[in-house]
Amino acid sequence: MKNLLIAASFAALIASCSKKESQSTQNQTDSTKVIDSINAARTKINDSIRAKNHFKDFNGNHKFTHNLIKNSGSVNFKKIEGEKDRYEVSGDIKSGKDYVHIQGNMKIISEKHMNFTGSVSESISESENGKIYVRQGTKTFMSKDGGKTWRLQDMINGSGFVEYIDIHF
Repeated sequence: MKNLLIAASFAALIASCSKKESQSTQNQTDSTKVIDSINAARTKINDSIRAKNHFKDFNGNHKFTHNLIKNSGSVNFKKIEGEKDRYEVSGDIKSGKDYVHIQGNMKIISEKHMNFTGSVSESISESENGKIYVRQGTKTFMSKDGGKTWRLQDMINGSGFVEYIDIHF
């Protein structure tokens, strides 16, 4: 009888352990599904935030000027998909033999600053008889009038004189 009681107790112990294990595994599976669902929702929200601009939209054509060229030209800002406040930029100003060409990427940094990475090449007859001067790398455009006009801050040309290259919005 004593052996029968011990065997019954042992069987009950094994049965109770196996029930707890199956319940525990089911709870872990359910919590994993919940966590995966939450992570998927967070990823979707984060991706949508990354792609939205923090600053105004600059997409489109804008007036492009140089203080030594009579005519104005245009510069095109094209939004880079999946990037916030980042644009592909290209444009020209031409008047006779004088020209300025801009090509690269623009990143809006603040309400007053844009960082341009690329090249700005120019040939101005008043500056060393039209010798080509190229600015390359990362340059800053800054606005002092609330974003209506943005001026290239690298203002000294190849001849050592100040010039103003502006983008107007």
